[in-house]
Amino acid sequence: MVEEIFAISCLTLIEACLNSRPITPLSSNPDDLSPLTPGHFLIGTALTAPAESDVTEINIHRLDQWQKIQQVRQHFWKRWSREYIVELQQRSKWATSTRPAAVGDIVIVHEDNIPPLCWSLGRIEAVQPGRDGKSDVHAAEVDLDVKLLVDVHAAEVDLVVKLLVDDVHAA
Repeated sequence: MVEEIFAISCLTLIEACLNSRPITPLSSNPDDLSPLTPGHFLIGTALTAPAESDVTEINIHRLDQWQKIQQVRQHFWKRWSREYIVELQQRSKWATSTRPAAVGDIVIVHEDNIPPLCWSLGRIEAVQPGRDGKSDVHAAEVDLDVKLLVDVHAAEVDLVVKLLVDDVHAA
């Protein structure tokens, strides 16, 4: 019985992680960085979670049952969010021809230490194209939802991914 509750709790929290991913901007307001997520279709709003302490590095034998569930969720979140960003990058770079990132695009900024169900979103404020003027963006200024301006340079451009459906709005 305890194992079943553990499994159901883990799967429910993992389902919430999957359903928190941003799909497209929720509005066309340039000051609104709120994304539409699968959670909006399920419960009518974005999924949220209370802040939990990071237990990924704690030995599993020192954790109580709830902390073990949190550890499974946190391990899943770290791996899945990183691999999801990589998947989005591969789609936009190789599978289809899309326009490069432009001023005003909403982007996901990959950060390693974001808690589950949180996505670091920003809006591109300025871009610096490649030397030929046509290639992908080599540098950009991204205005994050915390209102900090972050310079993203050539080595870090892979850390920024446009939302997938955003190209539909631009066309």
